Amino acid sequence: MKLYSGRQLVIVVFFSVLTAVLLALGAFSLGKTGILPVQFKKEPARVSIQNNQNAETLMPQTAFPAQDLTPYTADERENITVYEQYNEAVVNITTEVVGINWFLEPVPQRGGSGSGSIIDTQGYILTNYHVIEKAYKVYINLFDGSQLEGNVIGVDPENDLAVVKFTPPRGITLKTIPYGDSSNLKVGQKVLAIGNPFALERTLTVGIVSGLGRPIQISRQNIVRDMIQTDASINPGNSGGPLLDAQGRMIGINTMIYSPSGGSVGIGFAVPVNTAKRVVAELIEHGKVRRGWIDATVVQLFPALVQYAKLPVNEGLLISRTRRNGLAEKAGLRQGSEPVRYGSSVIYLGGDIIVQVNGIKVATLADYYASLESNRPGEQVEVEVIRSGKPVKLKVTLADREEVLNQ
Repeated sequence: MKLYSGRQLVIVVFFSVLTAVLLALGAFSLGKTGILPVQFKKEPARVSIQNNQNAETLMPQTAFPAQDLTPYTADERENITVYEQYNEAVVNITTEVVGINWFLEPVPQRGGSGSGSIIDTQGYILTNYHVIEKAYKVYINLFDGSQLEGNVIGVDPENDLAVVKFTPPRGITLKTIPYGDSSNLKVGQKVLAIGNPFALERTLTVGIVSGLGRPIQISRQNIVRDMIQTDASINPGNSGGPLLDAQGRMIGINTMIYSPSGGSVGIGFAVPVNTAKRVVAELIEHGKVRRGWIDATVVQLFPALVQYAKLPVNEGLLISRTRRNGLAEKAGLRQGSEPVRYGSSVIYLGGDIIVQVNGIKVATLADYYASLESNRPGEQVEVEVIRSGKPVKLKVTLADREEVLNQ
């Protein structure tokens, strides 16, 4: 046990009393200035405007959420307006297809998924043909989560377009997406895409028109001309959804992407809305598009044929036969006269070689289909052929394609 002297005790007591007095004076001083650990003096938030555009707000962390006070830019307001006005007019389309089980019995299977645009309050939807191709059943998923069964009304595989219809629920007025005009688009123009990528419903992506007039081959025989190229993200599930301008008008139907990995890499393509406007009414009325055709049997040139027949050109379509007393024959197109066998087919050599239709170069059958895609039976087209090594131009009246090809 340690002992303290009387002097030491006096010193300890003195300093203890002095410390207590100083602490009391300090607390009194702090309370007088209003600075207490659990109290904040509320002051108005200070706002400084920079360049009359961006506002910087200085305030305690307990203030209102920043988004309530931060103004949206003009571009953001445009995006928000378009989305809020038209996202409910974009539907998710799912399908069932018929498959074969281990016992070789037909069974329903889950098909594909895509998007579509409501274009009429009666329930007509514009989408891609490949979204509903081979579908046994088609289901329309609306913005409120309800699912309704739809029916395929008409298809146009050549432009990868289809029209589907469903019956709207009673008491609901459908929102629709208005048509725009794709004839006056400009590279660099802002565009917005709404769709259902990866089953994430009504997703908005924004970009620009990256290119115009792109001829894209969508199948062995079909090329869609004048496709719109965009960098707005388009992913699996976006197919069939609308590509919109800054006013919310449909200028294209999102169709495909170019990607080595299957994901969006900034190169997407949309069918021009003017193409859709040209065929939708006919799809609704007839279920198909009636197209004009030159009533002649043609053969796409290939190296062996060019070499054997010593043809003057390497690309084009050789007219093997024309229909007797048909429109092509009356227009002056000449068929071949020298039969040769190629595989199981017989080709007649010596006829005209088609190299252009309506000013469009024709090198392949896909070019040939594309050159006549917008023409109807009874219309006239200008056909340029090579005859005896020289170009000849003729006016040809078109027959009905279905009738010619089914002969």
